[in-house]
Amino acid sequence: MKSIAVFGLGLIGASIAKAVKQNSDIKVIGWNRSIGVAEQALKDGTIDCIWDKQSPLCADLAIIAFPPDATVAFLQENGGRFSKETVVTDVCGVKRHIVLECEKICAQHGLTFIGGHPMAGKEKGGYANADAGLFVGASYIITPTEHTPERAVFVMQEFIRILKAGRVTVSTPEKHDRIIAYTSQLPHVLAGAYVKSPTCRERKGFSAGSFMDVSRVAAADENLWSELFLYNGENLCREIDTLIANLTAYRDAIREGNKEKLYAIIKEGRLLKEADLR
Repeated sequence: MKSIAVFGLGLIGASIAKAVKQNSDIKVIGWNRSIGVAEQALKDGTIDCIWDKQSPLCADLAIIAFPPDATVAFLQENGGRFSKETVVTDVCGVKRHIVLECEKICAQHGLTFIGGHPMAGKEKGGYANADAGLFVGASYIITPTEHTPERAVFVMQEFIRILKAGRVTVSTPEKHDRIIAYTSQLPHVLAGAYVKSPTCRERKGFSAGSFMDVSRVAAADENLWSELFLYNGENLCREIDTLIANLTAYRDAIREGNKEKLYAIIKEGRLLKEADLR
């Protein structure tokens, strides 16, 4: 692989660009909706050049690092300028919608699309928080379909190796969304609901690690996460229903003063977590 293009130089896109520059000799082409950010990235050496959106794009891999709706819109507008040899991928936290729409657009332009989702991030986004080490040791999910040529999988595997991610997880778009509803989206729902307690405003001097662990991802970008929640609504609602049922079991045992039932509920959670850590 000789060159990659990164569209969207926020936290994820700029971190990708920085990692590629740090770990390889691959040329990095960049573009951002705010030209000031792209110019800063060029000045910093995060990218080698800025794509002008009018010239043909020649790159082995194009990474569109936008939220779902913006990803589809960008590809719809610009896919016709991409070289036919370019493999196109995304970084979105939902895959069924993205893969369906982006495969369709790429097929119209003779391009190859393969869904991608790096399992890494920070509470604060934006170019200023980009980090070349963001993906080190992390899982990177790819979602090839029956339409995905083996070459695209190989290009993605090489790219993920350059990022120094911990593992490549291959999944269907459907399985990705079902599991991500639990591992990523439900914690954001839980954290957001948790900090809405009136008691949260009185917590200073009374909180430590447990509060930080549960509340950390409440500082979410509402524009991004509302899209992710809605595009995965069926899976996420199922997980919320399960959580409500489990919370209700705790509440009922406490309200009833039933120590035996509460003991069993707490023990069950501990054993499940311990088994998961093995």
